[in-house]
Amino acid sequence: MSLEIDVAHRQGAFRLEAAFVAEGGVTALFGPSGSGKTSLVRIVAGLLRPDRGRVRVDGRVLLDTERRIVVPAHRRRIGYVFQEPRLFPHLSVRQNLRFGRWFAPRAEPAPDMDGIVELLGIGHLLGRRPVSLSGGERSRVAIGRALLASPRLLLLDEPLANLDEGRRAEILPYLERLRDVAKVPILFVSHAAGEVARLANSVVLLESGRVVAMGSAGEILRRPGLAAEAGTVIRGRVTGHDGHFGLATLATEAGPLRVPHPPLAIGASVRVHIRARDVMLATERPAGISALNVLEGRVVSVGENGPASTLVSVSCGGETLVARITRLSAAELRLEPGRPVYAIVKSVAIETGAPGGAPPILES
Repeated sequence: MSLEIDVAHRQGAFRLEAAFVAEGGVTALFGPSGSGKTSLVRIVAGLLRPDRGRVRVDGRVLLDTERRIVVPAHRRRIGYVFQEPRLFPHLSVRQNLRFGRWFAPRAEPAPDMDGIVELLGIGHLLGRRPVSLSGGERSRVAIGRALLASPRLLLLDEPLANLDEGRRAEILPYLERLRDVAKVPILFVSHAAGEVARLANSVVLLESGRVVAMGSAGEILRRPGLAAEAGTVIRGRVTGHDGHFGLATLATEAGPLRVPHPPLAIGASVRVHIRARDVMLATERPAGISALNVLEGRVVSVGENGPASTLVSVSCGGETLVARITRLSAAELRLEPGRPVYAIVKSVAIETGAPGGAPPILES
């Protein structure tokens, strides 16, 4: 599936001008609040008509203002899940799901309701009303309803924004499963770096209504000057579990990492997200410290990141870690490109399935 977008629209003083092409998987629209993410998905869905634009999904033209083509929203076969799930309160979960099937094309085989229910883990909720569900459960039901319409594309507009930490941790594994199993192309809106690191195959970075970069989650999240929290996405494979201490060992190109025990089998491939602020640097191998991960590397670049801090890129094997430290620390350590250093990361700071963190990403 390919998604092609080239649009321009003005709303008051705000000007949106965005153009990009995405190829399948999960494409994240990432950026701070007010950068134009929701306006862009509303244009794709057909809920907002831009001043000028063209939208094509898998070669089918949904919008072309120059040729005066505007496919109505209900004929675009796009599933839209909002921040608020918007379930019908007077209907049961089963009835809310069946409502989605009314929009599926009659000429095609009906979507597998049992399979979608199992995929999202909502079988035990079918007889309940939305008012009795948690925020994460309501979001999963809303996604199921959208999938039962047999969409060509699924739009998720910050579906986790109104959930607390625990509910986000509850629903994220289901979104990963949706990405890996359902194979429905997804345009995912978020301003949270951790969510993007976990879910996205590619990332479109929006700032002030313009696309400023596009690439993999790893490439975008370690950009200097990123308005959101900079960090590093590292791919690895589970090589061992320490049940006594609740840790797992990952083999990565940067070196072995010990992380809170992820619920994955030996040999499973995962991604982990390490925030730049959680990486310390040393010019000598440290001893007698509580941090379990010490990775040997070499400074690639040093760049300012505000009046008091700097971002340091460190090449560790085949990975590049980003560390946010003070300008004073960088000066005292005499950090410059080529200098050997050690990157130090606390295991509890690595985002995994531990309480307060995000589960690791299971790679397909």
